Amino acid sequence: MPITVRIPTPLRTLTKGADEVTVEGENIKDLIDNLEANYKGIKERICDSDGQIRRFINFYLNDEDIRFMGDLNTPTKDGDHISIVPAIAGGNYNI
Repeated sequence: MPITVRIPTPLRTLTKGADEVTVEGENIKDLIDNLEANYKGIKERICDSDGQIRRFINFYLNDEDIRFMGDLNTPTKDGDHISIVPAIAGGNYNI
C-alpha cells in the first residue's frame, strides 16, 4: 500500500487538481523524488537547490513534524499520511 500525500492548493496545478496523491518511498527524500517523477516541477517548489525542504514548507508524517523526527531521512511505511503545509505569514493582528 502506498503513502498518501496531501497536496496544498498552490501545488495542485502540478497534480492536475488532485488534493491527494499516492507515492512510495522508504523515507521523505525518496517520497519527494517519487513525487517529482510523477509530477514534474513539484520538487523545485518544495526543495531548495541543495535538495533540502524549503524553510517555509512544513512536512507532517501522520500529524508529526518531520523536523523533529529525522527531516529528509524520516522513514515512511505503507499506509502513512504526509501533509505538505506551506507556512502562512503576513497580515495584521489587532487585539
